[in-house]
Amino acid sequence: MRMADHFEETTMGTFLADYYLWTKSLHVISVLAWMAGLFYLPRLFVYHAEVVKAGTETDALFQTMERRLLRAIMNPAMIATWIFGLLLVFTPGIVDWSMLWPWTKAACVLAMTGFHMWLAARRRDFAAGANRHKGRTYRMMNELPTLLMLVIVFSAVAKWNYWGF
Repeated sequence: MRMADHFEETTMGTFLADYYLWTKSLHVISVLAWMAGLFYLPRLFVYHAEVVKAGTETDALFQTMERRLLRAIMNPAMIATWIFGLLLVFTPGIVDWSMLWPWTKAACVLAMTGFHMWLAARRRDFAAGANRHKGRTYRMMNELPTLLMLVIVFSAVAKWNYWGF
């Protein structure tokens, strides 16, 4: 008996299958919240780097907005995205790991998580008054989540099995 067959017969496998649509819905909601933060925080950094002088009231305001966005929205949304995503992965019959698309999606989600961590490090730099990047860097980096999102969506929805579509 394959391990996957055994998992499908377990209570957990049955539970995940029964609640698949709920899990998928919560995953999509979490992703939307996470993506909103991944789009917005770099934009805050652009203005923070280009316009705001360190040590001013505006600097403190930007630091507060950046911290709250990261801690209250982005971090919980990323964690929820991972939790619901992993639950979907373990739902019997949903992911065929012999295909290319889940590996592509997984690599992009890891890259997105790495970008999230990079943003968190840049927020700490701003908080310490040690930002070393120009607004242009944050503008360019702001495109990364869009590119990753496109690959993730096409991978998960179209279920690519090869690069030629």
